[in-house]
Amino acid sequence: MEIITGVERRRRWRAEEKLRILAEIDGGAKLNDVARRHDVSRRLIWQWREAQRRGRLVEEAAVFVPVRVMAEVPAPEPMEVAAAPVSPPCGECAAEADRPVEIVLPDGTILRVAEGVSLLALRRLITVIRG
Repeated sequence: MEIITGVERRRRWRAEEKLRILAEIDGGAKLNDVARRHDVSRRLIWQWREAQRRGRLVEEAAVFVPVRVMAEVPAPEPMEVAAAPVSPPCGECAAEADRPVEIVLPDGTILRVAEGVSLLALRRLITVIRG
């Protein structure tokens, strides 16, 4: 007989952990042994295996976004939208906050904004452009 004195919580398994446990079974280990070793039910391992077969449980790959640093800002293109610069937080930061940041959207639209532009203003601009 097992007496549980506290509130039992559900464990959260990351995809990497699930795949590592499944790899042990694929490597020849017995399902019962693996389940006992990791303190997980056999039924749950079967659910993970089914999810893996159906392609719902896959290793998450890192996604990189290309970034290009340019020494000089090129001439504006026809679909350009510019935001008004935001006042810098301090007087000596004025030169730093006025540096332009160029954002190229997937459709080719170029958005140039001051480095200190607020996130809210940037979201509004992108919403208007895509609208």
